[in-house]
Amino acid sequence: MRSEWLLLLFAALGLVLAVLDPQPLAAYRRWLQLPTLAGLLGLLIAIQGIRDSGLVQHAAVAAVARAHSLRSLGLLLVSATALLSMVLTNDVSLFLIVPLTLAIGGISNLPVTRMVVLEALAVNAGSTLSPIGNPQNLLLWQHAGLPFLRFAAAMLPAAAVMFALVATFTLLWLPRGRIALTSAHIDGRVNSTRLGIGSLLALLGMVLLMEYHRAPLGATLLLALFALLARRSLARIDWLLLLTFAAIFLGLGHFAELPLVRHALDRLDFRDPLTLYASGIVASQLISNVPATVLLLDRTPDAIALAVAVNVGGFGVAIGSLANLIALRLAKQPRGLRLLHLASIPFLLVCAPLVYLVWRWLG
Repeated sequence: MRSEWLLLLFAALGLVLAVLDPQPLAAYRRWLQLPTLAGLLGLLIAIQGIRDSGLVQHAAVAAVARAHSLRSLGLLLVSATALLSMVLTNDVSLFLIVPLTLAIGGISNLPVTRMVVLEALAVNAGSTLSPIGNPQNLLLWQHAGLPFLRFAAAMLPAAAVMFALVATFTLLWLPRGRIALTSAHIDGRVNSTRLGIGSLLALLGMVLLMEYHRAPLGATLLLALFALLARRSLARIDWLLLLTFAAIFLGLGHFAELPLVRHALDRLDFRDPLTLYASGIVASQLISNVPATVLLLDRTPDAIALAVAVNVGGFGVAIGSLANLIALRLAKQPRGLRLLHLASIPFLLVCAPLVYLVWRWLG
């Protein structure tokens, strides 16, 4: 996937809205979500260090050596992605698994683009279960004031249906054959143990600082440390990804607060479960699920119902979840965006009614 067109598109959207509907500077700062961008920068720095150390390649060789078929390897990667997203959030999970997938693809016949698409689906499914799995869940969990386990239990039926569908799709979509190694590309050596261990500690520290709302501090510390000790890794960071997310936040944040958008929402009855569910999914397809959550948060009496809707809305078009964009940008595979839509849009059409039926039946 190429992010340049996304950057230009949302930068243009933000500029047009700023001209047609100018707002105070404080509004633009709020839409920019600087703590989120700082957290993304810190994760990019730490993961680049892990990549450059050779630890990812070493783990790839170990994973391939223990798998017997492409489908079993795919199911292992999908399960790991979903489990990590419950604990480390969806973006951190992708920052760990996608580089590993690329390394495995470099030494085997694993279809990398398909695998990354499946991991994007898996991270949306796995993060649905946890109150800290993704930004929308964290926001709704805090808003509802529910205990951690009660929130997770309420989300379990939806998350279970999603993951069952992802696992089934993985087994159906990946080739049936065995893993074939490309010996000429196998290199499981660790280039720099010190860089690898330091970057792993940096990743852990960044996640902890994000948990305690200190992402800007963490990003500043990592920038300083890598500038002094690992300047080459710092130079290889995907700075365009940061600019793209900044443009998305500004453009979509402003769009979601347009009077025309808010007046249209005033006509809907969000006390009706099906109306809320459909609105959360449609809004996620238009402006991404985190802005959709902010837009609908004060309009619904049921935070769990909204959480189910916007998490399902993470499937479908790429903009439905920013995790989709992260996965595709990390992979940098040709035709990745097209393949994501060919898989994710039909997945949403199957997943949405099934999740609704199970959720309403068990709820």
